[in-house]
Amino acid sequence: METSKIKLTTLDELIDKHIGEAGTEERALFEYELKLDIIGQIIRETRQKKRLTQAQLGELIGVQKSQISKLENNTKNFRIDTILKVLHALGAKLKLIVELEQEEKLILD
Repeated sequence: METSKIKLTTLDELIDKHIGEAGTEERALFEYELKLDIIGQIIRETRQKKRLTQAQLGELIGVQKSQISKLENNTKNFRIDTILKVLHALGAKLKLIVELEQEEKLILD
């Protein structure tokens, strides 16, 4: 019986091959969109845990239900202040780190 060898590939190798290597514009866009998706998912899960509807959360921060839906589903670019208002309304703590020229700066805690 002949044994076949399976080539294992890491997730990083697949992303490099199909999206682009770290430092490329394509990879930066992919990672940016992924982060927005994660933020939307966190907002949805937290809102649901607090038993708030999208309409109720929208009322808390002064926007329509549709804005909350779009934020949770990452269907529109949002201003950072809208995201901060939502997170504040949900009682979330936020740490924002901005990296400039390989030097990390803590902006908001």
